[in-house]
Amino acid sequence: MDYSPGDIMVTAAAREIADGEVVFVGMRLPLLAFLLAKQTHAPQAVGIFENGVIRDTPAPGPIITMGDPPNQTGALRVADLAEVMTLLSGGRVDLGFIGGAQVDVWGNVNTHQVGAGQNLTRLPGSGGGADIACLAGRLLIIMTHQRRRLVPRVDFITSPGWGDGPDWRARQGLTRGGPAALITSLGVFRFPSGRAVLTQLHPGVEVERLRQETGWELAVAPELSATPAPTSDELAIIRRYDPQRFWTG
Repeated sequence: MDYSPGDIMVTAAAREIADGEVVFVGMRLPLLAFLLAKQTHAPQAVGIFENGVIRDTPAPGPIITMGDPPNQTGALRVADLAEVMTLLSGGRVDLGFIGGAQVDVWGNVNTHQVGAGQNLTRLPGSGGGADIACLAGRLLIIMTHQRRRLVPRVDFITSPGWGDGPDWRARQGLTRGGPAALITSLGVFRFPSGRAVLTQLHPGVEVERLRQETGWELAVAPELSATPAPTSDELAIIRRYDPQRFWTG
């Protein structure tokens, strides 16, 4: 079956959404993952978006950004940033998605800057990423798997994961949340003790290839499994919302 790394990242992310959960959706692949979950196993999931949209039904047409008209048409509510952030800070969000330029072995995410001195590159910054990482019930990180992105320590902590160990969040007063999974274009990591452990390989990916593309010393779960490939029904739904392969191509 013909599918891209983006397709399998979307399907893997969608399977993390449980029915009835409130999801802070985010942009790019998480947007498609939420729509896929709504169309399959999680019809009662509710999506909230940083631009104030709250949806309890699937969007009626293709979407590139959360601000596109199909994401607002038929929405449960079109509010503002303050309202959706109040839901987040009040503990009403079960699951949040973020991405970034770098992620480290403790699930800390950088969207601020990479390099230093003359080699410093400024990035867009936090947006709502730090809020989601601190306040959602659990966190999913999704990004392309490259050694320059999966680093031992991020150059700047924009969105905190497990800091420097499993008790770090509690020491900072972060009473809920933390990274549950890192979904990449090659596999899936979990954080059973705060540190990333490879638990799934995408079809056709060998451990050695993934090890070479990972900047930290790889820990592999004893029960390492294969990520289920996207089904034809799942791919049809993804194509419905991303027909030009803008995000998944």
